[in-house]
Amino acid sequence: MSSKNILITGASGLIGTRLTELLYQQGNHVAHLSRNHRQGKAKTFLWDINKKQIDPHAFEGTNTIVHLAGAGIADKPWTEERKWEILKSRTQSTQLLYEELRKRKHTVTSFISASAIGYYGFDDNEKKFKENDEPGTDFLANVVRQWEAEVDRISELGIRVVKIRIGIVLSEKGGALKEMVKPIKFWVGAPLGTGDQYISWIHLDDLAAMFLKAVEDEKMQGAYNGTGPYAVTNRDLTKAIAKQINRPVVLPAVPSFVLKTLLGEMADLVLKGSNVSSQKIEDAGFKFQYEKLESALADLLKK
Repeated sequence: MSSKNILITGASGLIGTRLTELLYQQGNHVAHLSRNHRQGKAKTFLWDINKKQIDPHAFEGTNTIVHLAGAGIADKPWTEERKWEILKSRTQSTQLLYEELRKRKHTVTSFISASAIGYYGFDDNEKKFKENDEPGTDFLANVVRQWEAEVDRISELGIRVVKIRIGIVLSEKGGALKEMVKPIKFWVGAPLGTGDQYISWIHLDDLAAMFLKAVEDEKMQGAYNGTGPYAVTNRDLTKAIAKQINRPVVLPAVPSFVLKTLLGEMADLVLKGSNVSSQKIEDAGFKFQYEKLESALADLLKK
């Protein structure tokens, strides 16, 4: 593959950091679009979503934009103010990129955007969700639906658009796995709620490789689920982590009402789940390095 000039938003997160490494390994040129200057190999251009400002030099020679920016879903309690921040950080950042691309000459031919399996809604263990299914109606589903609508507008500019609907990302560096390991490590791990809710997970390396394929494979277009082939229940995930770190799971499941009292509406993130299909990305030729949960955990939690 010929090298590309790639501009990444949200590059300081788990996905952006790993993707930057992979892109460099493939001989690409990488720049970051950030709120602050960052040290590192990649050149940083500044933007301010609230002021609707982007350094105009950011687009010079850029072939591909990878859009990962967005406030963390689980970082803070879901107050009305935080819910608005979660929405606007995604929709307004995408709107700003659209307007900049619309009004200036550029060389961008591909726009690869993060999305989320929250699009489908939660709490339907009888269904395996595919990309052409209708969106859900809860808070996160509405956020993702509005986010994707803004991303889709970019295709009106003659730019190839790919949306990766990301599941639960497993990484030893942070995110859900790190938080799940803590109580298990200290002998107080337990399933959450019924424990039967599905977790559609993906190893960070596979997700970053999926974004890399979307950058390189110009046949890819539209939405793809960014999850592994085999979803597991919350109970089975808890047991698998415990087995990997040699700890028992001896406590009963944490009741739903306790989590709702502690987390409010945000408890849905752990009490509800969805079983999501990876068939479309596999049909596009993607090969998972970590298909099974056991191999992923063995890699991430190795001594």
